[in-house]
Amino acid sequence: LPGSSDSPASASGVAGIIGTHHHETGVEGRESAMMAAEEINDSPVEIHDYLSAFANSIDAADEMLKNMMSVSRNELLQKLDPLEQAKVDLVSAYTLNSMFWVYLATQGVNPKEHPVKQELERIRVYMNRVKELTDKKKAGKLDRGAASRFVRNALWEPKPKNASKVAHKGKSKS
Repeated sequence: LPGSSDSPASASGVAGIIGTHHHETGVEGRESAMMAAEEINDSPVEIHDYLSAFANSIDAADEMLKNMMSVSRNELLQKLDPLEQAKVDLVSAYTLNSMFWVYLATQGVNPKEHPVKQELERIRVYMNRVKELTDKKKAGKLDRGAASRFVRNALWEPKPKNASKVAHKGKSKS
């Protein structure tokens, strides 16, 4: 990421996890979750609902990954403006570090005490900066001249009561 002098400790760990455990994603991961749900016949219905939602989430993530992997990163980034490129990079970094967070938790390591927590916070700061830039870009520009003419012409100015009587008396005396 821009401005980073340290390489995140989590990135290499995630790369290793993804490389060695890629067979547990997508359809295989969903099937494992569903088999686990079938094996727990005595479990409450809520657990089955959670497992089903988890399986659906895995399917959605698998579909998104397939779409992302079907296009080379360079080809994707060439089609985007710099702000959109930054968003893609930040979402990728956040996703990778989030996956590592989950991995740590599954291994019994407290991710809150691991450098991955600081990395996620750092990425969030950059995400907020990009959001601010996006919001500024979307904000409309104010044409002060047009706005003042609009306000000036839109305001109703009542005539003073004395002005109409004075004008009327002046006409009758002549």
